[in-house]
Amino acid sequence: MGDSTATVDLDVALEKHRTELTGYCYRMLGSSFEAEDAVQDTLVRAWRSYEKFEGRSSLRSWLYRIATNVCLDMLAAGNRRARPMDLTESTPLAQAALSPRPENTWLEPMPDARVLPETQDPAEAAVAKESIRLAFMAALQQLPPKQRAVLILREVLAWKASEVAELLGTTVASVNSALQRARATLAERADSSPEGAASDPLDEEQQKLLERYVKAFEGYDMTALTALLREDAIMTMPPFDLWLRGTTDITGFMTTLGASCAGSRLLPVRANGLPAFAHYKPDEEKGGFSPWAVQILEISEGRITGFHCFLDAQRWFPLFDLPLHLEAESDEIEEGV
Repeated sequence: MGDSTATVDLDVALEKHRTELTGYCYRMLGSSFEAEDAVQDTLVRAWRSYEKFEGRSSLRSWLYRIATNVCLDMLAAGNRRARPMDLTESTPLAQAALSPRPENTWLEPMPDARVLPETQDPAEAAVAKESIRLAFMAALQQLPPKQRAVLILREVLAWKASEVAELLGTTVASVNSALQRARATLAERADSSPEGAASDPLDEEQQKLLERYVKAFEGYDMTALTALLREDAIMTMPPFDLWLRGTTDITGFMTTLGASCAGSRLLPVRANGLPAFAHYKPDEEKGGFSPWAVQILEISEGRITGFHCFLDAQRWFPLFDLPLHLEAESDEIEEGV
């Protein structure tokens, strides 16, 4: 009986750290599914080797050490996840072609609830949200794995240099040097700064902007949509490497190659610390609406600056606990979300 109780207690103690560990592994790996796999591996390793845990550090620190090693092993292959604009130049609409790349190419979306632990500290919550934004995540992927770990532990999780040095089995001087190099790399990337983030909670102006966006998109009103987009707004559509810049090309795409999205429905979700929507397209065969994309919006100064559509809906919708079909009378479903 005692062993059984101890096992349950250990399971509960480990499980308490799942969300924050998932956030850490997601920032390290840039993949929602790989992050969840890494955390599961971490917890299994911790459970199996708990008898060797001597308590010289906290359970949390020990779990982060295991998670870091798991992530560094996974990153040894050298794959860096990216956004379309990290890989190619923007394409004029007249030359637009939908060329997919393998799924391990792309930075993946992540529901806020899976990576942002509850906190009573507004400043801590703001840092956590900013550090899972797509732009910041893409910048992290440019760092060598150990610099990435140092930057996340020091700047996002506010660990002391001595704690990071102990976790990585290195010196404080080495940690400080890695942090300096990581900061310099991020400073070169203008879009990794927090200025494009929406405030949280959304202020009244941003909330009205989103309401206008839903109305314009569901009504497929390109004039109304143009008024909401900044002139140099960007649209991406992983797994395709095509990306578009500017209101003319974005709305032009939506009325040509993307014309089948007319009559769609949007359900609000939260992803990467930003406003997002589950996009359902009309289903001509079954009726109602079928999953099409998770849209993540970047907002700055009252306009939408980024419009990122992750199209592999069969992967993303279960991750967000979203239904795989909406009935035509979806008003009551929308109200319940």
